[in-house]
Amino acid sequence: MSGVEERFGRDILITGWGHSRFGKLEDETLESLVVGVGRDAIAAAGLEPRDIDEIVFGQYNAGMVAHAFPSSLALQISDELHGVPASRVENACASGSAAFQQGVKSLLAGTARNVLVIGAEKMTDAGADVVGSALLGADYDWAGRPSRTGFTGLFAEVARTYEERHGPVGDVLGSIAAKNHRNGVDNPYAQLRKDLGVEFCRTVSERNPLIDAPLRRTDCSPISDGAAALVITTSPSSAAITPPVRLAGFGAANDYAPAARRDPIAFAGTRLAWQRATEMSGVGLDDLDFAEVHDCFTIAELLVYEAIGLAPAGDGARAVEEGWVYRDGRLPVNVSGGLKAKGHPVGATGVSQHVIAAMQLTGSAGALQLPGARRGVVHNMGGVAIANYVSVLEAV
Repeated sequence: MSGVEERFGRDILITGWGHSRFGKLEDETLESLVVGVGRDAIAAAGLEPRDIDEIVFGQYNAGMVAHAFPSSLALQISDELHGVPASRVENACASGSAAFQQGVKSLLAGTARNVLVIGAEKMTDAGADVVGSALLGADYDWAGRPSRTGFTGLFAEVARTYEERHGPVGDVLGSIAAKNHRNGVDNPYAQLRKDLGVEFCRTVSERNPLIDAPLRRTDCSPISDGAAALVITTSPSSAAITPPVRLAGFGAANDYAPAARRDPIAFAGTRLAWQRATEMSGVGLDDLDFAEVHDCFTIAELLVYEAIGLAPAGDGARAVEEGWVYRDGRLPVNVSGGLKAKGHPVGATGVSQHVIAAMQLTGSAGALQLPGARRGVVHNMGGVAIANYVSVLEAV
C-alpha cells in the first residue's frame, strides 16, 4: 500500500500522457499544444473524452499570450468534453505541479474519478522585453521594475551569496550544465540536443558569455514553447497503453515572498516539500532511482542537492565531483536534460517532469531509459524557491 493510499484511503495512478516537443514552435498555438497533448493523454490512458470528470490546466502566462482565460481550451479536444469543469492554476514556474496536485486532491475528495492535467506555455511569440517583464512579475521585490537580466539576475545574486559563504562555484555549475546538455541529446522532446562538453560550459567565451556573473549562457534555461498532459485516476483502464504509475507521496510548501525574509541559498520551502513527500511515501534518498528537479539555472540544481540532503549545505559540489548525479550514479538527476536542455515552457514544466518520470517507471523512456527504474521523484518550484512541489512516483 502506498503512503497516499494509507493516509487517504485512495490509490492515485498516472495512466496516460502526452508530450510535445519543446522549443520555438512557430507552427503551434497555445490551443493546438493543449489539444494535441490532451488528446494523446486520454488515448494513452485507454479512455474516451467522455470519461474525463475534470480538467486542470497549469499556465503562468502573465501577458506572454493575449488570451488570458484558457481553461476551456481543452474542450476543443472533443465535443464529449462539453460541460466538464475546467480550471486554470497558476503558481509561477510551479504551475504545472500545482495543477497536478489540484487534480490529485479532486481524486482524493471523491469529486472525480479521472482527471486530465495539462501544462502549457507559448513564450516565443512575445518579444524579449515582454517575456522578461512577465517572468520578473513572479518576484515580489522586482515585479514591475526594469531589469537588464530578469530572473537570471535574481539567481546570479543567489550564486554570489553561495560563493561568499562557500567559495567559487563556476566549475561545478559548468559541470552541471554539461551533464544536462549531454542528457538532453537523448531526449526527443528537448529544445537543446547538443553535447557541449564540460570545458565549453565552464569557460566564458563569445559563444558562452556571462549573462550576470557568475552565470554564463549555459547556466540558464531557454525561453520555450511546449505542453505536456497526463491522466490521473483512481480506476485505471485495462485498455491503457502502458502500466500505471503510482503516486506514493506528495508535498508542497511556500516560502515568504520578500527576499528579506528568506535565506536565499537555504531553499527552505524545497526542503519542507521534500520532507512532506518522502515522509508520506515512507522512502528516503537511497530508495530512489532518479530525480527530475527544477534546474531553471544551474545554481538551482546545486542548491536542490543540498536541500534534499544529498549533500550537506555548502558541499553540493561533491554530488557532481563524485558522480552521484550522473546516469550511473547514486541518484541520477535530470536524465531528461532538465529545464536546462529540455527547455522551460513555464506552465508545462511540472507536468513534463511527471510525464518523464512516468516513462522511466514504465520502461517506455527510449534512449533516456534507466535500467530497472522502480521509484523516482519530481521537484518543481516557482520563483526563487517560493512555491515548491515534490511528488514521489513508483512503478506498479
